Amino acid sequence: MVGTGTLGLRSRWGRTVLTALGIAIGIASMVAVVGISASSKADLIAQIDQLGTNLLVVQPGNNVLGEGATLPPEAPAMIRRIGPVESATSIVKLAATTRQSPYVPKEDANGIDLYAIESNLLATLEGSMASGRFLDQGTDDLPVVVLGAVAAERLGIRSVDGGRRVYIADRWFNVVGILDSLALNADIDRAALIGLDAAVTMFDVKRNASSIYLRAQPEQIESVRRVLAATANPHAPNEVSVSRPSDALEARAQVDQNLQNLLLGLGGVALLVGGIGIANVMVISVLERRGEIGVRRALGATRHHIRAQFIVESSLLALLGGILGVTLGAAVTFAYADRQGWLVEIPTIGLAGGVGAALVLGAVAGLYPAARAARLDPAEAVRPTN
Repeated sequence: MVGTGTLGLRSRWGRTVLTALGIAIGIASMVAVVGISASSKADLIAQIDQLGTNLLVVQPGNNVLGEGATLPPEAPAMIRRIGPVESATSIVKLAATTRQSPYVPKEDANGIDLYAIESNLLATLEGSMASGRFLDQGTDDLPVVVLGAVAAERLGIRSVDGGRRVYIADRWFNVVGILDSLALNADIDRAALIGLDAAVTMFDVKRNASSIYLRAQPEQIESVRRVLAATANPHAPNEVSVSRPSDALEARAQVDQNLQNLLLGLGGVALLVGGIGIANVMVISVLERRGEIGVRRALGATRHHIRAQFIVESSLLALLGGILGVTLGAAVTFAYADRQGWLVEIPTIGLAGGVGAALVLGAVAGLYPAARAARLDPAEAVRPTN
């Protein structure tokens, strides 16, 4: 029966290929959507695993009047006393510009924030240096600065070689280091960092932290999270905000999942259009092959044989499109994931499901043309048409 079912496909190669392309486009789009989404999610999960989910950020919220609150100066020290907390560090945001020179207008400061930091910030964030070195206790009170990855790019500084300097709040600071990008801390990427002692001495700032970063034991992260607000500000815990940066990545993964569902729906529409195309082609094929059907019936073929022949032909046509679509979808996924630098992941169930969906759709699309062919009267089928 399979051999008989392939007769129509083999005798009309052009039509076969063009019809199969309709199914292939639908399957390819669905496989590509699933593959790209799975690759993106795998890359996000790898980032989360690498960066860890045990990083928390404590920031001042708003008071009962809706005004910006402040954290007590002793908040970082009190947080370090929490048993499961492995390390904690604070930063203080300064109202000053960071420019290439005093000749650059302040309004053209490229949106670079300035933070006064403790020297254990890099260790707590588990960051790394792209060039130079980080601040330490020996440089904490000196006019030296470390630039985030984005800040260095905006200032046109790629390395610390050659004694690079930047102009901060009407004085020169020597650039001693440039950070690698921090995936969970985009605010640090866009900032210039100076020592907290230097900020207190030079700019007379207070030590009230703008943000406190801490690492806690992973199995105790929720317990630590519950007590952070009361620990940071015992008198007004409701004025403290606690967040986990990795939650943003997990939320992004959920958004990707919602987008995947939408695109799968669009791919399903394309697949349905391809199935309707197969049904139309099979109806035309039945009309063109009336003589063949009549001869086969006259030679003893039953209605069941005729029906099975056209269902097999329709299914094989869709199967060809399914295999082509899966191949094309996988190729698109590999190319896109490689370009984005993601891990490549295509669920096996997606490949098998694509071929299976095409096969089922082909069988369903062939039901009506097959039934129409089976109902043809042999004598009427072989009668020449004018």
